[in-house]
Amino acid sequence: MTDSKYFTTSKKGEIYELKVELQSDKKEKKKEAVKKVIASMTVGKDVSALFPDVVNCIQTDNLELKKLVYLYLMNYAKSQPDLAIMAVNTFVKDCEDSNPLIRALAVRTMGCIRVDKIIDYLCQPLRNCLKDEDPYVRKTAAVCVAKLHDINAQLVEDQGFLDLLRDMLSDSNPMVVANAVAAISEILESSPTAQQVLEMNASTINKLLTALNECTEWGQVFILDAISNYTPKDDKEAQSICERVTPRLAHANAAVVLSAVKVIMKFMEMLDSSADYITMLVKKLAPPLVTLLSAEPEIQYVALRNINLVVQKRPDILKNEMKVFFVKYNDPIYVKLEKLDIMIRLTTQANIAQVLAELKEYATEVDVDFVRKSVRAIGRCAIKVEQAAERCVSTLLDLIQTKVNYVVQEAIVVIKDIFRKYPNKYESIIATLCENLDTLDEPEARASMIWIIGEYAERIDNADELLESFLEGFQDENAQVQLQLLSAIVKLFLKRPTDTQELVQQVLSLATQDSDNPDLRDRGYIYWRLLSTDPAAAKEVVLAEKPLISEETDLIEPTLLDELICHISSLASVYHKPPNSFVEGKGSLRRVLPPRSQSGNVTDEQTSPGPGAPEAAAPPPQATVIPGVDSLIGDLLDIDLGGPSMQQQQVFQQPQSQTPVPSAGMDLLGDGLDSLLGGPAPGGDALGGLGDIFGMPASQSYVPPQEVWLPANKAKGMEVTGTFSRKQGNIYMELTFTNRAMQPMSGLAIQFNKNSFGLMPANPLNIQGAVLPNQSASSSLQLNTMGPVQRMDPLTSLQVAIKNNIDVFYFSSLVPMHALFVEDGEMDKKIFLGTWKDIPAQNEVQYEITNVQHNADMVSQKLKNNNVFTIARRNVEGQDMMYQSLKLTNGIWVLAELKIQPNNPNFMLSLKARAMDIYPGIQQAYDMILHN
Repeated sequence: MTDSKYFTTSKKGEIYELKVELQSDKKEKKKEAVKKVIASMTVGKDVSALFPDVVNCIQTDNLELKKLVYLYLMNYAKSQPDLAIMAVNTFVKDCEDSNPLIRALAVRTMGCIRVDKIIDYLCQPLRNCLKDEDPYVRKTAAVCVAKLHDINAQLVEDQGFLDLLRDMLSDSNPMVVANAVAAISEILESSPTAQQVLEMNASTINKLLTALNECTEWGQVFILDAISNYTPKDDKEAQSICERVTPRLAHANAAVVLSAVKVIMKFMEMLDSSADYITMLVKKLAPPLVTLLSAEPEIQYVALRNINLVVQKRPDILKNEMKVFFVKYNDPIYVKLEKLDIMIRLTTQANIAQVLAELKEYATEVDVDFVRKSVRAIGRCAIKVEQAAERCVSTLLDLIQTKVNYVVQEAIVVIKDIFRKYPNKYESIIATLCENLDTLDEPEARASMIWIIGEYAERIDNADELLESFLEGFQDENAQVQLQLLSAIVKLFLKRPTDTQELVQQVLSLATQDSDNPDLRDRGYIYWRLLSTDPAAAKEVVLAEKPLISEETDLIEPTLLDELICHISSLASVYHKPPNSFVEGKGSLRRVLPPRSQSGNVTDEQTSPGPGAPEAAAPPPQATVIPGVDSLIGDLLDIDLGGPSMQQQQVFQQPQSQTPVPSAGMDLLGDGLDSLLGGPAPGGDALGGLGDIFGMPASQSYVPPQEVWLPANKAKGMEVTGTFSRKQGNIYMELTFTNRAMQPMSGLAIQFNKNSFGLMPANPLNIQGAVLPNQSASSSLQLNTMGPVQRMDPLTSLQVAIKNNIDVFYFSSLVPMHALFVEDGEMDKKIFLGTWKDIPAQNEVQYEITNVQHNADMVSQKLKNNNVFTIARRNVEGQDMMYQSLKLTNGIWVLAELKIQPNNPNFMLSLKARAMDIYPGIQQAYDMILHN
C-alpha cells in the first residue's frame, strides 16, 4: 500500500459544500446557503469563488433572497467584473418588476456596483426609475445618480441625468425632493461643471421651502444645507427665506436646528444690521441654542463648538445667557473646557462679578487641566474687561496664597500678560510673586517670572541674585526659559550696569559659546554686538516701550470664521478648520458669507467663481491701513485706489511719443529731483526694428528674475512677486499675484507713490475676474514717466500700494536702473568728446567689475541690447578701451569708459555725468547685465 492515502480525504471543504447547497432545487435550502455565504463574507472569509452560483440564485421572487444576493453582488462585483455582467439582465428585468420594493432594490444595487463595464447597460433602467410612478423608487433613483456620477461623471452629464435630477426638485413627494437635493449637493461638491445645469434659483428655492415642512428630519437637513449654499438676489428675498426657515429652530433634532441656524446666520449678513427684523432674529436664535445644551454630552460638545463660532460672529445672540454655560460637576472635561471658552467670550462689565465668582470656584476643583484653564480664564477676563482688572488681580493673589503648585504657576503666567496690558499699575504684587520663585518647575511659568524680574529689575533690590539663581542650571533649562533669561539679564545690565557686568558676560558666553540652539546663539550675538558697539542703541532696542497686548488673542481669523459659519452643523465647525484641510479633494469650492445688500442686488459669492464667471462687483471701500514705521512715507496713505482720475485718464490717452519739455537746463539730479521731468523716448533701433531681417541678433534686454515684493503673511494671504523689464521702448512691471488665503481675491488695483523718475501706471491693472485660493494671476503693467516726482533714497526705490477686496497693502521695490535706459542714448562721436571734456574731472568715478566671462564683442552686444551704446573702440597696449553713452528716461546722459585687459576677468569702469547720484545704480546695471 502506498503513502498516497495520507493525501486523500473524503471531505470536500466548506466552499464545496456551500456550492452544492446553492445548486439545490429546494428554495429554503438555497436561501439558507446564501445566508451562510453572507455570514462567511461578513466575518472576512473569501467566498468570491461562489460568484456564479450565487448570481444564479438571483432569479427568484423571494424578496429576502434577492436582497441577500444583491448584497453579495455589491461586495464582489469589483473583484469579478466579467462575471458581474451576468447580473445585468436581472437588473434590467427587476427595474420593470411590478413590486416597487424590488424596483428600488435593483436601482440601489446598480448604484453600488462600481464596475465600469456594466455602467452603460444601467443607464436606461435608471432613467426609467427616475420617472417611476412610485415615489419610493424615484427617491432611491435620485441617490443612484449621485453614485453613478462618482464613478463616471461624464456619462451622467452626457446622458442628461442632471436635467432629470433638477426636474425632481419640483416633485410632489417631499422625500423625493430631499433625496434629489442630497444628490445635487453631492455632485456639485465634486464637479464645478455641473454648476450651470444644477444652479439654484428663486423658483427652485421656493419649491424646496414648500417641501421642507413635510420632509423627514434628515430630508430637512439636506434641504436646509442646499438653501444655505444659495445667495438671494436682494435683502427682501433673504428676509423671506429666514422667515420660512425660522420654525425649524423649534425642531427636536439637533441637526435640523443647527442647519437652520446656519441658514439664518448666513442670510443675516445681507440684512441691514440696524433693522428691527435682525433684533427679532437674534432673540429667536438664543433659545434653540440653549436647548441643545440639555442633550447628552456628545451633542452638547458639538453644539458648544458651533456656539463658539456663533458667539465670535455675533456675541449679542447669547449675551444674556451666561448662566447656561456655567459648568456642572458631572460635565465631561471636554464639555467643561468648551463652556469655559464661551464664558470668556461672553464676559462683559455687566456680568464679570458672577463670572469671577464661578471661575474662582472652578480653581479649587480636582481636575488639574480644568483648574489651569480656569486660572487662565481669570487673566483673560482682566485683559478683556479693564474695569474688573483689579478684582481679577486680587482673585489671582488669593489663588497664589493657596500655595497649590500648578495654580501658582498658571497665575504667574497670566499676571505677566496683565502687566503687559496695564503697565505701571499692578507692580506692587511683584514681591508676592517672588516669594514663590522656588516652587516654579514648568518652563512657561519660569519664563514668565524671569520676564517680570527683567522688566521690573529697577523695582526689585535683589534682581541680580534672583536671575543668578536661574543661571546656575542654564544648560538644563528649556529653550523658552534660556531665551527669556538672556533678555532679562541684558535688561538688568542696561538698568544697573555697574554691579551686573560679570553676570551679563556669563550669560552671553553661555548663549554664544556653550549653546547649540541657533535662536539662542543668534540672540546672544546680537546683544553682544549691540552692547559692545553702541550701548545707547542697545538701550533703545532692548528697553523700548512695548505695545499693549490685544484683548482676544485666540479669535479665529475673520475670513476663516466667515467660512466656518457657512459650515455650521458639519465636521468643519467642530474642528474649527476648513473642509479642505482634513478631507481630500475638497479644495475646489470655498464658501464665504454673502455681502451686505447695498441697492437690492448681491454678487453671487457663496462659492469661488468658476472659469469664465463674470467678475465680482467692486466691494465697498476699505478703511485705510496706516503702514508701520519700516513701511512707507505718508503720501501713500491718502492715495485713491478707486479707478484712474479724469486727469490720469487724460494722461493715459496722450500719445506715448509726446515728451514733456524739461525745465531750463538745470542739473536735474544735483538740485534735487523735483524737476525730473522726462518722457519715454521713441522706441526702435537704428534700423527701425528690421535688424533681425539683416541677420543681426534680435535685441533682448536683460530681465531680472521675479522676487517676492509682498509676502503673504503681510498681506492677509496675497503674495505679490514681480520684476521690471523694457520692451519696445516702454518699461513694464511684470506682476504675479498668488492667493494663499482661504477666499477669492478680486478688485485688484495699483498705485505708485511719488518717485525719482515719475513712474506711474500707463493703464489700470488688468486682472480678469477673481484670483481663487491657491491660484495665481499674472499681469504685465506698462509704465510711463509722467507721474509726480520726488527724490527717493535709494534713488530707484518705488513705493507701491495694492488694493483688493480685503484691504490695501503697501510694499517697496527697487527698479533696476537699466530698465530706465532709453533707446535714443547713442551719442554722436564729436558731441561725446566735447561732453567728456566739459564734465569736471572730479565727477569721474571708477568701479571694478569682477569675474566677467565674456570677450569685448560679446560685452558690447550685451550692453547694446540694454541701450548702452559703444560710440568708439580702440586697442591700447593690448587692452580694449570702449567708450559708451546711455541716456535715462529723464534726459540725463551718462558717459562711460570700459577697460578690458586680455586674460583678465576684472574690468575697469569709469563713469562721467553731471549728476553723480546715479553712479551706484549705473554700476549695478553694468554688473547685472554682464553677469547674466
